[in-house]
Amino acid sequence: MDESERILVGLCGVFVLGTAAQWMAWRLRLPSILLLLVCGFVAGPVTDLLRPQEIFGDLLFPAVSAAVAVILFEGSLSLRLREFREVGRPLLMLLTVGAGVTWLLTTLLARGVLGMDWSVSLLLGALLVVTGPTVVGPLLHQIRPVGTVGPLARWEGIIIDPIGAVLAVLVFEASFDVSAQGVELAAWIAGMNLLKTVIGGVLIGTAAGGALAWLLKRHLLADHLEAPVAFTLVLAAFAASNHFQQESGLVAVTVMGFVLANFPNAPLRGILEFKENLRVLLISTLFILLTARLRLSQFSDVGWAGGVFAGLLIVVVRPVSVMLATIGSELSLKERVFLSWLAPRGIVAAAVASVFALRMGSEGTRFVPAVFIVIAATVVVYGLTSFPLAKWLGLATSDPQGLLIAGTNPFARAVAAVLQEKGFRVALLDTNRGNVMTARLNGLDAEIVDVLSESDRRRIDFGGLGRFLAMTPNDEVNSLAALHFQSVFGRAHVYQLSPSAGRSTGGEEAGEGRRQARRLFNADATYGSLQSRMARGETVKATRLTEEFDYDAFQDYYGEEMTPLFVCEGKRLSVVSDDAPVSAKPGQTVVALVREVKEGEGESAS
Repeated sequence: MDESERILVGLCGVFVLGTAAQWMAWRLRLPSILLLLVCGFVAGPVTDLLRPQEIFGDLLFPAVSAAVAVILFEGSLSLRLREFREVGRPLLMLLTVGAGVTWLLTTLLARGVLGMDWSVSLLLGALLVVTGPTVVGPLLHQIRPVGTVGPLARWEGIIIDPIGAVLAVLVFEASFDVSAQGVELAAWIAGMNLLKTVIGGVLIGTAAGGALAWLLKRHLLADHLEAPVAFTLVLAAFAASNHFQQESGLVAVTVMGFVLANFPNAPLRGILEFKENLRVLLISTLFILLTARLRLSQFSDVGWAGGVFAGLLIVVVRPVSVMLATIGSELSLKERVFLSWLAPRGIVAAAVASVFALRMGSEGTRFVPAVFIVIAATVVVYGLTSFPLAKWLGLATSDPQGLLIAGTNPFARAVAAVLQEKGFRVALLDTNRGNVMTARLNGLDAEIVDVLSESDRRRIDFGGLGRFLAMTPNDEVNSLAALHFQSVFGRAHVYQLSPSAGRSTGGEEAGEGRRQARRLFNADATYGSLQSRMARGETVKATRLTEEFDYDAFQDYYGEEMTPLFVCEGKRLSVVSDDAPVSAKPGQTVVALVREVKEGEGESAS
């Protein structure tokens, strides 16, 4: 096998291993990073079958840096100003006080436990300020914590990455300036570099994000060019900002994504669909490549101290930093405790550490393996224990009762209003901005989200939500959305309205072919029929049954046209479906679509 063929085989092997690891992680319901680390470790240090440096040569680390920029941009597209208003103060404290405490304590541990010199310890402390949004997101998706702690953890995970990377670069450059020019001049240079990083990154990122949003909003790009142009602008902003100030490109792409996500009426669907697929491929490739570069001798140099170091980061550094940063905040003690146990490291820590190691020479012998030990340890510990902890704290439940509804039409809004009044969380999703605004004006939890977009789905706060109801006007969208959310809620907790009879020539059989979930309410409950009944003046009403006014009396009172929707008993909610008929007893509350009777009739209903 000649050199070019060997490189081609190695390059293909990286993609095959990365994709296979992602698929196995999905099948086994494990954090994907764990299997990516294992595959990369086996392919590189254990068997020496994969040699990334020989495949990419000098292009390896520029390519890694560009890939990390794309990942951060994709993550920042989920940051919405509406959420920031809810988590703003504790978030700012975590990004300042929390990051500072983490840096200080990690530096002391690196010096005392790992025996690194002060300059390397300061660098390691700065780098491990970061968390891992690519790990935090899936964990939150699994746990579904209630309250603001979920959005807060997601915002922290995305924004802290460029902060930690820039901080590490400044420390790295300052360590050389101190030895060459003295402490005072090095501090001045570091301060100026920080100022240039913030100014350059924010200005370039804002300009790039605004320009792309302007092009999209005015439809100056063909549909098939939206994603390539966006990808090109991300790389251009990253390179331009880095040229202005080293590593400020990560700030620029994060700001660019944030500006684009919050630009009024900018159509982002094409970009989001492209980025969500690209992100998975990039993360898979990067972890395989970076892990394969390691050598077993590097881990033997760290020894048992690496495990102790990682353990102290988990049980001491993170809790102390969070508790100090959230003093006086509106977060409850339970939320602060949960946040103290959620700081997995991910791709940014791995990528930046690998870049530094190349420039540090012999001083960085234990630097990279220490970072990878922390990544593996935090992913394993938090991945296995975060959900049980959230349940113990009462921030999550194994049987959440809330509803996630696709659709903000009048019927969906009426259902949400009644159930919300009964104490159940109901979240509405729709791409119709007018309907969403109407729902919000009515005091409902509604978001502009495309349920068929992976990126949009990652922005959903799943706290307290246990069932998904597809109630849009489009039967195909309902079926596809139901199919997507089965992996989140399980098939038993995913429902969709009956398909409209006239939508296809195949009648009932064709409708059944489109249906991917349990049939909501009954076979006659199509979108058109429900909206027609709402237009005729029927309402969604909650009625508590008693011994004197039981379900039979309830049916007699409202007549055969009455459609039962839900049954409530205390904090439990049952969804009526064609395979789960109503079995309501006295003491329970029936939520139904009914035609109000004339005044003076049936005083027992309430």
